[in-house]
Amino acid sequence: MDTKAISADFPFESKYVEIHGSQMHYIDEGAGDPILFLHGNPTSSYLWRNIIPYLVPHGRCIALDLIGMGKSDQPDLDYTFFDQAKYVEAFIDKLKLSNVTLVIHDWGSGLGFHYAMRHESNIKGIAFMEALTQPMKWKHFPIDKKIGFKLFRTPIIGWFMLSMMNMFLTQLLPQMIVRKLSAEETGNYFAPFKTIRSRKPVRQWPREIPIDGQPAEVYEIMSNYSQKLQESELPKILFYANPGAIITPPDVDWCRQNLKNLETVDIGSGVHYIQEDNPHLIGEELAKWYQAL
Repeated sequence: MDTKAISADFPFESKYVEIHGSQMHYIDEGAGDPILFLHGNPTSSYLWRNIIPYLVPHGRCIALDLIGMGKSDQPDLDYTFFDQAKYVEAFIDKLKLSNVTLVIHDWGSGLGFHYAMRHESNIKGIAFMEALTQPMKWKHFPIDKKIGFKLFRTPIIGWFMLSMMNMFLTQLLPQMIVRKLSAEETGNYFAPFKTIRSRKPVRQWPREIPIDGQPAEVYEIMSNYSQKLQESELPKILFYANPGAIITPPDVDWCRQNLKNLETVDIGSGVHYIQEDNPHLIGEELAKWYQAL
């Protein structure tokens, strides 16, 4: 792990834009071509706080909070992949972002890959980590995670675990970071999800993961973008950790064998939220790669 301090501070000005009648929160730092940071579940733009400063000298760094998450509004939606994708795409259109470099993680990667493979001419490069590169199979889940995620996806038990007990934040988030988060860091992640109702997006995301072909609509989208990603010549960089969670050593091998124009960076020890374990190495290597695009 990097010895430099990992800051809990979020020293960026909050901005808001109206998308489909709701306010989406984002930060917008630096100038030049846009570098768009997309987070996943259950995080926010706060995840990127220690990485963005490395990119600000080189481009316009924009990190948004997905609808229903972070400081963005929580409208009455189902919070499906399609809902989220609609808001992300409208955000990119509203801010008139072109020649975009995507920096993506977790469900932000699904949304980012889906956008990129449908608007490839608008993309400069893709940096990804702990990303959804292809649909999953239950047999690839470790037994403890398999049981947990199967329960998360069941209607009543899943609601109780994720909405009542808030287990994604109280259990999964800390389990998937090697270091221990400070009280301030934990507070930032917990802040948007103080009520049962506010946890709806967090509850929906596990149900959207296409595992063994279900749900079929998301499986089709992910299969399509995975196939196009393998044909794409766009510059790509993969940051991976050990042991990783959804990008494990076999997934790193798959990416190296199947994705063109790919660089890979081993960030060392990490599970899923690797930006919390080694942000400085990610920032340094991302800045180097970006300057060479």
